[in-house]
Amino acid sequence: MKKVYGNTGGLRATQIRRIENLHHYRVPPEEVISEPLAAEICLLTHETRRQIGLLIDRSGRLATVIVGDHRKIEIPDTSDYKAPPGRLKGIRCVHTHVKDERLTKDDITDLSLLHLDLMAAITPTPGGDPKEMHIAHILPAPAKNGERHRLLDPVSLQTPDAAAAVDCFALIKAVEDELSHYQRVRRVDTGKERAILVSVTTEPRDRAMASMDELAELARSCGIQVIDTVMQSKKKINPRFVMGTGKLEELTVHAMQQGADLIIFDQELNPSQIKAITDLTEFRVIDRTQLILDIFAQRATSRDGKIQVELAQLKYMLPRLATKNTAMSRLTGGIGGRGPGETKLEINRRRARDKITRLEKSLDNLKKQRSQQKAKRARNQLPVISIIGYTNAGKSTLLNTMTHSDVLAESRLFATLDPSSRRLRFPRETDVIITDTVGFIRDLPNELKVAFRATLEELESADILLHVIDASNPAYESHMASVEAILSELDLDRIPVIRVLNKTDRLDSETVEHLVAGTGGIPICATESKTLNPLIDKMETMVQSSDENSITVARSVADKDPGPGEWAGNTDEKAIH
Repeated sequence: MKKVYGNTGGLRATQIRRIENLHHYRVPPEEVISEPLAAEICLLTHETRRQIGLLIDRSGRLATVIVGDHRKIEIPDTSDYKAPPGRLKGIRCVHTHVKDERLTKDDITDLSLLHLDLMAAITPTPGGDPKEMHIAHILPAPAKNGERHRLLDPVSLQTPDAAAAVDCFALIKAVEDELSHYQRVRRVDTGKERAILVSVTTEPRDRAMASMDELAELARSCGIQVIDTVMQSKKKINPRFVMGTGKLEELTVHAMQQGADLIIFDQELNPSQIKAITDLTEFRVIDRTQLILDIFAQRATSRDGKIQVELAQLKYMLPRLATKNTAMSRLTGGIGGRGPGETKLEINRRRARDKITRLEKSLDNLKKQRSQQKAKRARNQLPVISIIGYTNAGKSTLLNTMTHSDVLAESRLFATLDPSSRRLRFPRETDVIITDTVGFIRDLPNELKVAFRATLEELESADILLHVIDASNPAYESHMASVEAILSELDLDRIPVIRVLNKTDRLDSETVEHLVAGTGGIPICATESKTLNPLIDKMETMVQSSDENSITVARSVADKDPGPGEWAGNTDEKAIH
């Protein structure tokens, strides 16, 4: 016998058998519910004083029988039924009400969040016979009044063949056809995943907007098509759902109407929030941290980088290893697996912990190899200059221009992941190692700070840091602050820093002068080698000072710009890594 979900406690054995036997009924595809089935569930409700709910698929088979209480039913997991873009769930919910009432707010919420074909509620007569059926369906596009669902006129069930008054199959097909058409008008087939970005914040609006713009850039860097953004300012974040359930319902319907594949939150979601939100909506939900981790997973090319990304992902996902699939919580069976045993979820967590241990051992071995490389470099007595900065500030472009190399440099966030090092010879025959590192970002995930030891170790061994700043970015000040906060947190603020104002070719001379005065940076255009002479001269002066053990923190340009010098990168040198 198929399982009955819900509140069966306190029912008589005969009543439970009758509820279980509901699975034997079949409903014609063109009917919302058959008359005999409507009569039986109304009678059961009259006897038990509990709502009886049915999930019916499009073939007329009862997929699930639910027993509620006198106020509502709770629909169990429906993840086995997928709702691709332009389509509904493929199942409808028909349930009884104990009182003579229309569809409730909970009914409409379930309809919206679960992408159900229809939601129907049957009200009984005082004697337990079917009286009226109230039906609602999702609207393919928001109505003029903002409503995202449509209530049909009540259907009287007191007359013969009343249950067939609504052609269920034709109604669902019409809704889906219109939904598909509405999405096709807005959808450009790019082969990319489509996402709606969401920010629920207590921060000032201008800062929240800047963060949302950055999230959009992150999404595009990950190969995601951003189709819409939703921002909600609140005095206090909902600790369970981040946003209110009403707003979440509205977001879910909007995402379905727009043909979205996933929803991305700008804020980091804790494990309980992820579970609560995904329990209410059928959409895939990720947060800012998970998006950054995914970008890193795409960009990692070295063995070091791949291991560190996988380690960061596992540490992030371990506390979030929960599942909506009830089968995952069943005990394992079979020989050697009987008795209490481990649940599937516990097995997944144990495997993740074991994998984390193996990866950490691998990283320790790689760390020893890097130490040997650093020792060899120290014997050669070559100073190390590391390029740091906010992501997409132009660090790799600067490295390429200075050393005539071809490190990947693209105008997108986190184009560089694995550290790259090149040899640079100054005009006065001084050699140094220039290292390009992964870009920093606001609220850098802790998992990445811990995992990316290779990049951090490169910074620890640096004699000078070149802090590249995108001067053309309106948020350059907050980007500078984020980088310097991370340096302080990593105890790297003791290393001398040269601020480099990149992309000044996009600004007028007056603005550049103002930036130089305010930041003490050296203005450059990383794509034009002729603009780098003052920077090269400054670097060479500091390196020579370092050799004399008198290096000082440099955060301003000399009052008198150094004269142009000739310099060249040794393109025959291989990367250190």
